[in-house]
Amino acid sequence: MDVKKDILWRVYLCLIGMALFGVAILAKVFYIQNIQGSYWRSMADSLHTRYVALDADRGTIYSEEGRMLSTSIPYFDIRIDFAADGLTDKKGLVFRTNLDSLSLCLSQLFNDRSQAEYKKMLQEGYKSRDRYFLLKRDVPFNQYQTLRTLPMFRLGKNKGGMIAETKSKRINPFKLLANRTIGLARENSQSVGLERTYDDYLHGVTGKRLMRRIAGGTYVPVEGYDIEPENGRDIVTTIDVNMQDIVETALMNMMVQNEADHGTCILMEVKTGKIKALANIGRQPDGSYWENMNYALQVGEPGSTFKLATVISVLEDKYATMNTMVNMDGGKWKVGRRTVYDSEPHPGPQNVTIKHAFELSSNVGMAKLAVQYYSKQPNNFVAHLRKLKLDQITGIDLLGEGRPVIKSTSSRTWSNTSLPWMAFGYEVLISPLQTAMLYNAVANNGKMMKPYLVNSIMEYGQVVKHFEPTVVMDSICSQSTLRQVQQMLAGVVTNGTAKKLQNQYYSFAGKTGTALVANGSRGYADKIYQASFAGYFPANDPQYTCVVVIKNKPHALRFYGASVAGPVFREVADRLFALAVEKQAPMQATLKIDSTLAMKNGKGAEWNEILQTLHLPASNATASNWVSAKVDNQKVTFQQVSQPRGAVPDVTGMGLKDALYLLENAGLRVVIKGAGKVKTQSLPGGTKIGNEQTIVIELS
Repeated sequence: MDVKKDILWRVYLCLIGMALFGVAILAKVFYIQNIQGSYWRSMADSLHTRYVALDADRGTIYSEEGRMLSTSIPYFDIRIDFAADGLTDKKGLVFRTNLDSLSLCLSQLFNDRSQAEYKKMLQEGYKSRDRYFLLKRDVPFNQYQTLRTLPMFRLGKNKGGMIAETKSKRINPFKLLANRTIGLARENSQSVGLERTYDDYLHGVTGKRLMRRIAGGTYVPVEGYDIEPENGRDIVTTIDVNMQDIVETALMNMMVQNEADHGTCILMEVKTGKIKALANIGRQPDGSYWENMNYALQVGEPGSTFKLATVISVLEDKYATMNTMVNMDGGKWKVGRRTVYDSEPHPGPQNVTIKHAFELSSNVGMAKLAVQYYSKQPNNFVAHLRKLKLDQITGIDLLGEGRPVIKSTSSRTWSNTSLPWMAFGYEVLISPLQTAMLYNAVANNGKMMKPYLVNSIMEYGQVVKHFEPTVVMDSICSQSTLRQVQQMLAGVVTNGTAKKLQNQYYSFAGKTGTALVANGSRGYADKIYQASFAGYFPANDPQYTCVVVIKNKPHALRFYGASVAGPVFREVADRLFALAVEKQAPMQATLKIDSTLAMKNGKGAEWNEILQTLHLPASNATASNWVSAKVDNQKVTFQQVSQPRGAVPDVTGMGLKDALYLLENAGLRVVIKGAGKVKTQSLPGGTKIGNEQTIVIELS
C-alpha cells in the first residue's frame, strides 16, 4: 500500500506540473498575441518591407538675367505590374487585345528591338505574373509622355500596370560656359563649384517610399505610404551669360594661339564686387582645352601685378611721391649673392620717376624702393600687405580657395633677399582673385568689395534670401595715395608696357606682369612664364575690373604679359564697350572723331539715326535724301548729293547696297568689281542715260 501511494503521489505531481506548464504556455500565447502582437507583427513586416529614399528635385542655377546654367532633367525607369487589377482576369483579355499594338508602338518609340522581340518579352513577363517587370531604363520625358498614351498603358496604373519611377540627371545647358564655377553635382560630397557651396539649398529634403518584397526577391511600392520629398531651392547667380561668353572666347582664343598650359580671366563689377564672368581653361592631355580646375582660386607668385601693393606702401608711408627719382641701373642690380633683373631692357635714361619705373615695370626700381625704405624694418612693409588683405582669402562663395602666403621676418624661409623679391611679386603667394579684389578697390576709389557669385536664393519663384554687396574696407589708403596710383596705372597704358594696347575710343588702366614659374624639380630651366594683366575700364569712370593670368608652355616664343594676357583684357573691354554703346548702359561712349574713320555716303535720315545712337557730334545734319559724309574738326559734316532725273546718279563713296538701289532705279545695268564702297564709276554723275546702258562700278 505504501508503494502504491508513493507511485500515485508522483503521478499526480507530474499531472499537476504538466497542467501548470500548459497553462503557462497558454498565458504566454495570450500575452504574445494581445500584448506584444503589434511589435512582433511589425518585426515580421520588416522582413518583407523596407523604405527607399526618394530624391528631391535639385534646384536650378540661373544666370543674373534668368538663363539656366545648371538644371535637373527628369528621366524614368518604366516597369510593369502584370498582376494589376486590369490584367488579372482569367482570359487575359486586356493583355491579349493590346499585346500586338503595344509591341509595335514600343518598337517604333525606342527603336532598339523588333516588334517580335518586344512581344516575346511582354509575354514572358505576363506568364510569370511579374509585379515589377523592367521594361526600359532612363526614358526621357518626351518618350515618357508618349508611353502614357500607348495601348494598355493608357488605361492607367491599376488597369494597365505601367509603373514609372522618376529620377533626374544634372545637365549644364551651356556646357563649357562657366562650367567649373557652376560645378558638377556628384554623389559622396564630391561636387565642386556653386553646386557644392550651395548644396544645402539646392539638394532639398529627401522623401521615403515603402517597398514590399515579393516572390523572386524584388520589391514593389506600397500604395499610400510615400513621404514626398521637398524640392531644392533655386540659385540666381551674378554671372551674365553674354559677358561669360565674351570672357571665355577671348581667353580660349589666346590659349589656343599660344598653346598655353592653363589660364583664368575674372570680370568683376567695380561698385558691387559681383563676379560677372569667370573663365578657367586648362590644356588636356590630348591637346584640347576644358574648364578642369578653378585657377582663379589657386595661389602662386603673381609677378609684376604685385608692384601695385609696393607703391601703395611707399606712397602711404610718405617716403616718396610718384615723382621721386629711382635709378633702374640698366635693368640689373645685385643684392647680396643674387641679382635682380628686369624682364626686358629699358633703353634711355635710367634715373627716372617712380611713376615711370612702374610704367616700365622695372623690377630693379621696385626692389630698390623696398630696400631703401624698409630694410631696417621689413615688417612695416609686411604690415601694409596685410592691411591690403593679401594675407587672407577673399571669402568668395566658392569652396577650395587657396590660402595666401605673405612672409614676415619670423617666417622660416625669410632671408636677406626676401624683401626686394617680394617688392616685384616673388616669394609671395596670392590668387588671381585676390589681385582682382585689390585692383577693384583702386578702381572703386579705395573701397574694397568682397567678390561674390550669388544674388539670391529662390523658392517657387519667390526670393527667400538676398545677398547684398559687402564692403571689406572703406578705404585701402589715403586719397592722395589713391590718386597717384590711379595715374600710374593709367600711365602703364599710355606710356608704359601696355602702350600698344591703348585705343582712341575709351581709356583703361592696369598693370602687366611676367613671372618666371618653377617647374617642380627642374626649377626654372624650362623657361615657363606666367603672363598677367590686371586693370579696369573705362579709366575715367570704372565699371569693370578684369584680371587675366595665363601660364605659358615651356620656351614659348610669346610670353610677356603685354602680348599674351593684355590682348585678352583688351578684347573683353572692346566687346563690353560695344555692348554698352548699343544698350546705352552706364559705361557711355566717349568716341573720338578723326579723319581715319571710314565714312560712306548714304541717306540723310539714316545718318541722323546713327549719330543719335552713338551720341556723335555733327554739323549741318540733314534729312535730305542722299548726302556725302566727311569728318571736319572732329565733327561729321554732310553735303547734299544731287540726283537729277534722267541722269546717271553719283554713287561715289556709297556702299554697294545704296549704289545698286540708285543705279538700277535709274534704269542702268550694273557691273560690279571689287568689294567695299564705290571708288569709281564708268559713267560720271550727271551723264544723260541712254537706252539699256551699262555702268561699271569699282569698289575699294
